[in-house]
Amino acid sequence: MRYESRPLLLAVTGASGSIYTLKFLKLMKALGQEIHLVISDTGLKVCRLEIGEEGLEAIKSLASIQYDVSRFDVAPASGSSRWKAMVILPCTMGTLGAIANGISLNLIHRCSDCFLKEQRPLIAVVRETPLNRIHLKNLLAFSEAGGTVYPAMPSFYSRPSSLDEMAYFFAGRLAEFLGFEIKDLPVWDGSP
Repeated sequence: MRYESRPLLLAVTGASGSIYTLKFLKLMKALGQEIHLVISDTGLKVCRLEIGEEGLEAIKSLASIQYDVSRFDVAPASGSSRWKAMVILPCTMGTLGAIANGISLNLIHRCSDCFLKEQRPLIAVVRETPLNRIHLKNLLAFSEAGGTVYPAMPSFYSRPSSLDEMAYFFAGRLAEFLGFEIKDLPVWDGSP
């Protein structure tokens, strides 16, 4: 199997940022990328709060396969499964802390552990402010273990006119980080 054709594992936790999740999934679908999905219980609640039941259903419908967060007997829980990357979008500090300290209490933690041990791309789109000392230590431990910290920080140089545009730009930048080409994404050229 070619690396490019492998599925991407998307985990959704209970941090704020459901609009990013939905935009990223729509972008991946448009690019023809197969997505497998796992959502934490708190992730479900936050999605319903931020984008409503309709938005949550859209997230679920854009995935090829969805796994129950309490299961450990599924393909991504094994290092022998092959993946393009794993993205945790959004990622709570509790999830990041569990991963950084090798604690596997649910499928998201276990999959992350597999990605780290197999040295596969693992991206955590963290959402928290301000950061306390424990957060900072866990972020460093996660990075030192091989994960990529990709904070959900919007940019404004493209002058987004709506939340939708801002979320699309962030999702596009994340997609480009994963190696996808996003042709209509604004690029800073230094001009005012």
